[in-house]
Amino acid sequence: MWKVEDSIDLYGVENWGNGYFSVNDKGNIIILPNKDRSRSVDAMDLIKEIEKSKDLEFPVLLRFPQMLEDRIDEITGSFLGAIEEFSYKGTYQPIFPMKVNQRKEVIEYIIKYGAQYKIGLEVGTKAELLAALSLGLPKDALLICNGYKDEDYLRLALSVHSVNNIVIVVDLFEEANDILKYAEEMGITPRIGMRVKLFARGSGRWVESGGESAKFGLSTSEALELMKMLREKGLLDSLKMIHFHIGSQITDIRTIKNAMNEAARIYAKARKMAEIEYLNVGGGLSVDYNGSNTATPSSANYSLQEYANDVVYAIQKICEEEEVSCPTIVSESGRAIAAYHAMLIFKVIGKKNAKDSLLKSRETEDPIQIEDLCCAFKEIDIDNYKEHYHDALQYRDELYDSFILGNIGLEERAKGETLFWMVCKKAALLAKQTEDDSEEFQELKKLVSQKYIGNFSLFQSVPDMWGVEQIFPTIPLHRHNEMPSERGRIVDITCDSDGEVKRYAGDSEGLEYLEMHTLMEGEDYYMGIFLLGAYQDTLGDFHNLLGSAHEVHVMVEGDNWYICQKVEGDTCRKLLDFFNYETKDYIWEIMDRCVEKKQCIDKKELEQIEAQLNRTLKGYTYFITKPNGHFKDKELEQGVPHG
Repeated sequence: MWKVEDSIDLYGVENWGNGYFSVNDKGNIIILPNKDRSRSVDAMDLIKEIEKSKDLEFPVLLRFPQMLEDRIDEITGSFLGAIEEFSYKGTYQPIFPMKVNQRKEVIEYIIKYGAQYKIGLEVGTKAELLAALSLGLPKDALLICNGYKDEDYLRLALSVHSVNNIVIVVDLFEEANDILKYAEEMGITPRIGMRVKLFARGSGRWVESGGESAKFGLSTSEALELMKMLREKGLLDSLKMIHFHIGSQITDIRTIKNAMNEAARIYAKARKMAEIEYLNVGGGLSVDYNGSNTATPSSANYSLQEYANDVVYAIQKICEEEEVSCPTIVSESGRAIAAYHAMLIFKVIGKKNAKDSLLKSRETEDPIQIEDLCCAFKEIDIDNYKEHYHDALQYRDELYDSFILGNIGLEERAKGETLFWMVCKKAALLAKQTEDDSEEFQELKKLVSQKYIGNFSLFQSVPDMWGVEQIFPTIPLHRHNEMPSERGRIVDITCDSDGEVKRYAGDSEGLEYLEMHTLMEGEDYYMGIFLLGAYQDTLGDFHNLLGSAHEVHVMVEGDNWYICQKVEGDTCRKLLDFFNYETKDYIWEIMDRCVEKKQCIDKKELEQIEAQLNRTLKGYTYFITKPNGHFKDKELEQGVPHG
């Protein structure tokens, strides 16, 4: 008897979910924004609410702002706990790097809640700096300016120096001259940081971000030259921060230990020369996307507390050895803050498998290979499945040869193909029962798997799946009290063969297919892709002119939940305008062409064309199942609480 616990184990929910996701007794995924089961949201209840609304269509991106709050609490709490445990003589300040998620709504949630911890922002471009300045960051929160900087970037940062706690980090040595030049012209004493290149490198997919060949940072000689330059100008006290970054999604704790020992030593040596306040340990705190707890690209072999302990301990130990003051520790753990809070919900709108077709009745004139395939299907069992599978391969090849020679027609070929795949499916099922993991039958299981068509764009909503083969947990949102009977893969609605989820959470390398349920007539099948809060929002592209999905932000209060905000997804008109199609006169131009192409066109037909053009331009870019459902309200909406 299949139980909910079997599904939790099968899909690894408790491994990658980090306490934020589980399954209830109904077999539905539940979301726990504060890891408190008494304050949860049933995904299917939320889907019902979305289905009832006239202004929302799937796919929908869900955001849970309280998860951002919980992540800030956990990360800050881990550092403060380590500081207390090791009697560290300094403190900690968290930073959110805007490159991780520039969405205004997300940053506002982070700043509002993180104010109690003096959470700051890191920016890397002029546009990000402008965005950060518009958000009302508290004066005691750090605003760190990274990236390559031109004159406008530097002058903007310097001009708001007195109203923001800005630290301009020198990423490229030549920037130092420009900073000092513009600061002198503007009569400002700048606060400067320097990013140093460590010999130590990170681990995982972004290992090249660190090390001696890293894109950003000063060599040891450049760092010493910068300090000499500041001393000569009487500005050594302006050096406030040492910063380093060894890569995103660091998978192995040993690389963190090595980097921290080196960085702490650099800080301690430099601290003897200048009154440096901050040691910025950068980002890299990993998220376990596949739940394997291993040092593989989509996972990590350490916990949050272990990470914080190693950072604090290394700095404390070396500062004591060097007899210098401990710095304020700054970290930019943006992925770890943001990843969990967003997930995509989409409907499966169909199933595709060329091996599925109706079997027509046998005819007396059918070729011998069809009779042989029929016998193979009838006689195959757990004792002889290998033999009959190999026989079927031979019969299929003979059938194709006969077709090429013109001895049989399309009907006979189709009948033979159907029988062949019936044998293959049965052989794959029997191989599964015997736990046959040979390469031959692993490949066969993949071949007979279904393709479930999801109403979403992988390139828009989950670009890292395609771009860097990142694994994101992808599972059904309901029916977890039923044993899944299909093996399949998810494909999106783009016209691109790469629009397919090729790896699924479950082990260190990722599974090649997903266990799913048989689609039921008249019943929608919903799936979710989880942990999409970091990077995916701004990396998405408009492949096939499929735009951003609608967003729904959900809050939980006591036993109830409510939709606190809706954000409109892209319409066809919006995307066409973005690509310079100028839809203001679009309809009239098309109508004129219709008239030109058809010398005579009646009024009713013209009205139909105009109405459909208007309707489609205003509509969602995705597959629409509600005939009249178009999003209207862009403002914050207070929903009715749900228990």
